[in-house]
Amino acid sequence: MDEQYLDAFIRESEEAITNLNNSLLDLESDPDDQAAMDSIFRTAHTLKGNFGAMGFEDASNLAHAVEDLLDAMRQDEMEVTAERMDLIFAGVDMIEVIVREIESEGESTTDTEEMVAQLRAVLEESDFNAETGAVEPSMAPAGGPAGDAESAGAPVDSDDGGPDGLDLDAMGVAPGDADEQIVRARVSVGEGDMLGVDAMLALDRITDAFDLLGAAPDRDAIESGDFEEDFVLALDAPDADAVAAELDAISAIESAETTEMATPSDAAGPGGGAAPSDGAADADGKEGASVDEIKSVRVDVDQLDDLHGLVEQLVTSRIKLRRAVETENLSSASENLNELDKITASLQNTVMDMRLIPLKKVVGKFPRMVRDLSRELDKEVEFTIEGEDIELDRTILTEISDPLMHIIRNSLDHGIEAPAEREEAGKPRTGQVELRASRERDHVIIEVEDDGAGLDVEGIKRKAVEKGVRSSDEIEAMDDSAIYDLVFHPGFSTADEVTDTSGRGVGMDVVHDTVTQLDGSVSVDSTQGEGTTVSLRLPVTMAIVKVLFVEVGDEEYGVPLKNVDEITRTSEVKQINGSDVIKHNGDIYPVIDLAERFDVPGTGGGSPAEAGAAETGTAADATGGAAESGDGGAAAVAAAGAGVDAAAVDAASSTAGRDEGMLVRIRESERQVALRCDAVNSQEEVVVKPLEGILSGTPGLSGTAVLGDGNIVHILDVVTL
Repeated sequence: MDEQYLDAFIRESEEAITNLNNSLLDLESDPDDQAAMDSIFRTAHTLKGNFGAMGFEDASNLAHAVEDLLDAMRQDEMEVTAERMDLIFAGVDMIEVIVREIESEGESTTDTEEMVAQLRAVLEESDFNAETGAVEPSMAPAGGPAGDAESAGAPVDSDDGGPDGLDLDAMGVAPGDADEQIVRARVSVGEGDMLGVDAMLALDRITDAFDLLGAAPDRDAIESGDFEEDFVLALDAPDADAVAAELDAISAIESAETTEMATPSDAAGPGGGAAPSDGAADADGKEGASVDEIKSVRVDVDQLDDLHGLVEQLVTSRIKLRRAVETENLSSASENLNELDKITASLQNTVMDMRLIPLKKVVGKFPRMVRDLSRELDKEVEFTIEGEDIELDRTILTEISDPLMHIIRNSLDHGIEAPAEREEAGKPRTGQVELRASRERDHVIIEVEDDGAGLDVEGIKRKAVEKGVRSSDEIEAMDDSAIYDLVFHPGFSTADEVTDTSGRGVGMDVVHDTVTQLDGSVSVDSTQGEGTTVSLRLPVTMAIVKVLFVEVGDEEYGVPLKNVDEITRTSEVKQINGSDVIKHNGDIYPVIDLAERFDVPGTGGGSPAEAGAAETGTAADATGGAAESGDGGAAAVAAAGAGVDAAAVDAASSTAGRDEGMLVRIRESERQVALRCDAVNSQEEVVVKPLEGILSGTPGLSGTAVLGDGNIVHILDVVTL
């Protein structure tokens, strides 16, 4: 099959599934919404036709069954009920799983027969229980995928009783599925009110460490909280001890037992319910990641024309420059270089604009998530989106998808109260969660606001002291805004801790880290009893960054110029309680020695305070900046607007001896510190590539940049340094 056509089919199917889900939600909230019904029918009809045209007959039959049921509703032959909508949603979920399989494997192995039978049974009103919305036992699938009453909820019983006795066959796992060792883990998350959320958090951590081969009940049921006491996982891991150590570190897990599985002597095949063919949740963690990544953009024809014109100019300018070099006409070559600068700047802006994608590409899936989670939590929630047409760079949109999802889940889980509790507090039964996006010059502000219980300031203070996050004196000196920010600390990242204190914040440290790596910021504002707002400030694009290059021993690092406030000599440094600091406008700035922090080779050691004192004596008390230093010994360079003047940087670096060093003071709004380096070299615009693999998330580093000479320079993250 032509990869080009297959990719176009997948992208179109993903968009259709999102639109179908949202139109179904509109219909569910208003069964008389004819526009929503017409949109649903057209989308289902298109999906059916596309599957058939691409040769995926099973998927086409499933889409056809969904289409026929919707048509019966559209023709007023059948009422729109919650039970029937649940079944349609289940069918759409299976269609989404099929699309994921086609994308990853080129084909689908999901068995649609039982789901089609259920849809047809509802359509024909045969063996359908209108009260439960389920097919009667005579029609119910024995072990198929989504829709199976057993696989959707209750634990699978085996001959030796309960999940602890499950073998590989019962979970649909074959011995050859593992690269290392198949380890069975029986996991309990306790008896809390939010079993599904706790289990989801535990599964996310587990699947980050090991490949999930199978589960009983299936993953969708586990994340929905449909299990009794515990659930069983089959993991690909080195040994049982490695799994036990990982599970022990997950606070959401109350207890766990691990066993290295022997090869089954009587392999009866994978059965029908353990394969990753459940609902919208990730089937095995890998498939969901590939679907969430934005792999296509729509480009306006005018932008293509602009791009074509710039390429023509680029080719012409290249020819002129080559001729100037060949004839050694330096004057003409200089003019051509200036022309190239203008062309490449325009080219850069055009390409950056082409990478911009509307926010709705990501948030379009959230209404369905809110619907399912609010039903699971037995809460009434109205979710609204404002500003979904605001555009962001494709990379940024991909990265913030999970953080936004996590914030919204927290709003529903820990923010919005139960309907009865809201009524007692004088609130409407239905809680409100709103996602808003707005553009502020070169940044986008995304806010998630709820009208729930809000943050418990005193509870956060108490927990912060108990966990050693802050001392009692530090806590008392902090205002409410600083207290709210403590929810981003890893010590507040478990449901247990957060529920006891603030009522929210699960995994918010991950949200903070992700947004920070994108060169953004996140903050929390809350009023107890009234609600909470989480605000994300993100750059529209992150590819091009102006950085200040600093020299440290044999290494060179880049500091984002917008984070720099001032450059001074180390004669400004003093020692307080054995630590190097500088004073600015009455505030104390700790000094971070980059040579020590990164263990840079070629550095001679010694504190900057000692180095400065050895050469200038008490100059730190007397100079106070470049204006008072006649010989330039404390060449302070004040930042102007978004960056530091290039000539001033050159002047500062020219007077900087390696032995004495320089200080780069960071803007207070970013972090109240100063960075010690050997020399300040220059400033330049660079293309920053985020760190990947095992280097991803390294404290103090946000990415790398390749310079014109081919050398690679690490870009510093001043917040996590």
